[in-house]
Amino acid sequence: MNAAIIGISSGFLAIIFILLKRYDKRVVYGLLLTGIGFLYVGFAWTNVRELIINVVQAVLFLNIAYFGIKKNIYLLAAGYFLHGIWDFSYGYFCDPGLVPPDYDLFCLTFDFVVGIYLVLFKKQIMSKGLSKAIC
Repeated sequence: MNAAIIGISSGFLAIIFILLKRYDKRVVYGLLLTGIGFLYVGFAWTNVRELIINVVQAVLFLNIAYFGIKKNIYLLAAGYFLHGIWDFSYGYFCDPGLVPPDYDLFCLTFDFVVGIYLVLFKKQIMSKGLSKAIC
């Protein structure tokens, strides 16, 4: 349960931090999605099979983040929800012993907090410059 509380709190802290800065918010949320996808590569580098699976998922989330930034904020939100599902189902595809304990619950709650925020506050995320792309 602590992992869920920390994940929810971290999600809100990330949102607040990004709100306070003058960043292009879509780009930052895309970079964050890409980064959390590639974290799993770092966990699995000692096992070739697991490494391949994790590289594929990381590249998938990189592409979702890219197209979410360029085309549609809802794609970015969908990426966070899909990543949360990946976190939850990780043990079915890979050795759950490779990731820290309760990481799945932490990351699932973080991803869902950010995904829900992106859906509910789409207009606030749209900022100057690149973020005025087709949405």
